[in-house]
Amino acid sequence: MHVELLREFCLAKIAVEECFPFDENTLVFKVAGKMFCLIGLENPNQCNLKCDPEKAVELRQTYEAVQPGYHMSKIHWNTVHFNQDLNDKEILNLVDHSYQLVKASLPKKTRLELGL
Repeated sequence: MHVELLREFCLAKIAVEECFPFDENTLVFKVAGKMFCLIGLENPNQCNLKCDPEKAVELRQTYEAVQPGYHMSKIHWNTVHFNQDLNDKEILNLVDHSYQLVKASLPKKTRLELGL
């Protein structure tokens, strides 16, 4: 996975913005102001993604590349390492899962306003 592929995939989604709310190194993607993907630009070999808690446990048991979220809630976030036992398509599916979870958690009014 290359950081630019991840970036393009995230930005192609509806109502997504990129920002640096923590520091100049941590690129964050948000949908309607809520984070769904974070990646450090100094060492872009992994990203943090939101995940359904049950699915998170299953993924961690199945793939070495999926670990509890680094500096995040270990229940709701995974750190996904690139170039291990997940291919780019599988990683992008996890990015999509994260986006869908965050989108679904938005108030109905917000989803309607943004066309989500």
